[in-house]
Amino acid sequence: MPFNYDLDFHSLDFRKHPEYYRVGKGEQGVLLVEPYKGEILPHWRFRTPEVARESSETIYGLFEAYLKAQDFVGADMARKFLQMGFTRARRYANHRGGKKYDGPVPDDKKGQSGAHGREELPRSPEDPLKAEAAAIFKRKWDQAKQHPEYVRQRAEFEAQYGK
Repeated sequence: MPFNYDLDFHSLDFRKHPEYYRVGKGEQGVLLVEPYKGEILPHWRFRTPEVARESSETIYGLFEAYLKAQDFVGADMARKFLQMGFTRARRYANHRGGKKYDGPVPDDKKGQSGAHGREELPRSPEDPLKAEAAAIFKRKWDQAKQHPEYVRQRAEFEAQYGK
């Protein structure tokens, strides 16, 4: 099932109501699903390789703690933050300032990914520090996706609540 953006994210506690959570595609919902966003976001940083290493290790520690607590939603949200660390650091590695598209995002498309008719800006020369930060997050993201307990809990969650 696709991620449901029509939920009341301001009042919904996904720890108490995991039945409303959907894994979705990629990073969908990463900045919406509480209380996990509030628990993980303060640790999410990728400015330098050192900062990315500390951030990714902290988030991976949260990932493992959620798995240990049988909290798949929390583990999946931590996985999404690791993925987002990779994708955002790569964007900054390729585009100085992190801006990939020219022009403002139309109001009806805010919060969605993609160009939405805007022109893609040319790539800057690669920033090696951001590229290294991205690689650090990529390794932790891959580790999370392949973690046997994550794979088991994901299958169990999807069997119970749907994909």
